Amino acid sequence: MKKMLALVLAMTMGLGLVACGSGDSAADSTAEAPAENAAEADNEADAAGTEASEETSSADGETYTVGICQLVQHEALDAATQGFKDALTEELGDAVVFDEQNAQNDSNTCSTIINGFVSGNVDLILANATPALQAAQAGTNEIPILGTSVTEYGVALGIDGFDGTVGGNISGTSDLAPLKEQAAMLQELFPDAKNVGLIYCTAEANSQYQVDEVQKALEELGYTCKQYGFSDSNDLSSVATTAVSENEVLYVPTDNTVASNAELLNNIAQPAKVPVIAGEEGICSGCGVATLSISYYDLGVATGKMAAKVLTGEANISEMAVEYAPQFTKKYNPSLCEALGITVPDDYVAIGE
Repeated sequence: MKKMLALVLAMTMGLGLVACGSGDSAADSTAEAPAENAAEADNEADAAGTEASEETSSADGETYTVGICQLVQHEALDAATQGFKDALTEELGDAVVFDEQNAQNDSNTCSTIINGFVSGNVDLILANATPALQAAQAGTNEIPILGTSVTEYGVALGIDGFDGTVGGNISGTSDLAPLKEQAAMLQELFPDAKNVGLIYCTAEANSQYQVDEVQKALEELGYTCKQYGFSDSNDLSSVATTAVSENEVLYVPTDNTVASNAELLNNIAQPAKVPVIAGEEGICSGCGVATLSISYYDLGVATGKMAAKVLTGEANISEMAVEYAPQFTKKYNPSLCEALGITVPDDYVAIGE
């Protein structure tokens, strides 16, 4: 009996110890689980933080490639491109990379340049001058396109009833000067003239538009006008010679081919004592006596600010209206005016001042 009692007591104590041991292990296990879970949570939080940090870094470090197709190198277009680059760099800093190419006044080269931009999947295209814009329009309907130094977008892009917004993937800035005011400037300086010749390149649609509008305004003022179109720089000399022989004053619009050959035109017009009213300052500095002109640099700046909004998603290009130069300035060419004995009113500003 005593032996059985002792055996029962021994078994009871053993079970108690086992229970205590199990309790300790469970307690230990329960105590360790939160620690492990906490560590795992910390690791997940660190991973999430790292991922968020990588996302932030990626967003902050994003770069944009902007393709620039400039029709030809001359003072006005160069200024517009520089203004564009300066403004966009000021807005985005090192985040923007430029691929700048010049088409050497060849429309087919514009197309080649644009196709290269499309193949390279650039983020935005700047089309500097009408043929560059037309090539960009034909090259892509997806990559955002901003034009600059384009006179009339409806004419350039074949849009009937253009209302100021192109839509789709195109917008930009216009260098359209107030053409009636340019005609009035000609009358102000040459009130006694009878015949005015209008010289322009027939390959540039916006040049045709400008001379048509200026001719209407001049004829309303009593002048007799005749248009002198040339296809390229090769026949400009003969066309200009004829125009000089038949007119007392010449008018040239914002025409890229004329701008590239202003010296040639001046060498024909100045010896004949025939003054030229120019559509923009760059041409005027080469062959004109006066102009009512815009700042092409400022036009480029406005385009650059538009580009920053498009690239960062702040604006939808399809809803962006074409922007125009905010102001125009009467300017004159001092050396040519002196050579031709022309005195301008006091409100004219000398080119270069």
